Amino acid sequence: MLTGIRRIVKAGFVGFWRNAYVSLASVFVITVALFVIGSTMFIDQLLTTSLQSLQSKVDINVYFVPSASQDEVDAIRTAVAALPDVAAVTYTSREEALARYRERNQNDEIAMQALAELDENPLGANLAIQARETSQYENIARFLEERRDSATQTPVIDEINYERNKESIDALTNIIGAVEQASIATMLVLIVASILITFNTIRLAIYTAREEISIMRLVGASNMFIRGPFMLQGVMYGLVAGVFSLMIFYPIMVWLGPRTEAFFEFNLFTYFISNFSYIFGVLIGIGVVLGLISSVLAVARYLRV
Repeated sequence: MLTGIRRIVKAGFVGFWRNAYVSLASVFVITVALFVIGSTMFIDQLLTTSLQSLQSKVDINVYFVPSASQDEVDAIRTAVAALPDVAAVTYTSREEALARYRERNQNDEIAMQALAELDENPLGANLAIQARETSQYENIARFLEERRDSATQTPVIDEINYERNKESIDALTNIIGAVEQASIATMLVLIVASILITFNTIRLAIYTAREEISIMRLVGASNMFIRGPFMLQGVMYGLVAGVFSLMIFYPIMVWLGPRTEAFFEFNLFTYFISNFSYIFGVLIGIGVVLGLISSVLAVARYLRV
């Protein structure tokens, strides 16, 4: 058994180097496929990070009436924070709201004069609420509306600005969904295309060795002995292509890193280095699987198994 395995491995290596042009074509095709797949991964990560940054800046605000007691405000604040859809709640007191108003309008003499004529703070406390997903803001707003409508006395909540932000939130939700769907569709198309192209390339390698295969079959060689070298060649195609694609990505990431950091606040080169083992495993793994699947399909079809 060990002798058979050694012969298969030797035949695979010999076939890989003997059919240099076919091997080069196969490696080139898989390298291009892996480069496109890897590029899709990086673009998806870049867009996902950018969308997450935008998502973190989207929120809905709840403004309380100035006469609301601290206990009433804290009760709503606690209830909102307990919702499973809520990621964070930022509380701004009446004093903090007034200080921010003064800072924003310090150059507006009319606003400052009007504020000085008032005997008390006209601003109420407010909450800035961030959801875990943009699609969850509607549920949070509905909960707040129910709390406001169910008040038996003077309403504590003065305004909920969800309707003003609804268009932006819906647009961001649609963008996130479209990016996820496009990424999945692109990856599936590329994987199928890679298998088909590599399948035909390996069939070409089998065709060039057709006389040798015929002789092996005449002398009683098993189908596994015939398949083995081509399956090993497919694995080698994917392995070499994976290494080549990583070598191509490195200088590109070095060049793109500072530029993506300046524009998107996300350094692709830093991501590439910090996640190198994951990227290495994914690209090498996909390359090996593509080469192996393509070789198995090609040999099986040629041998009519």
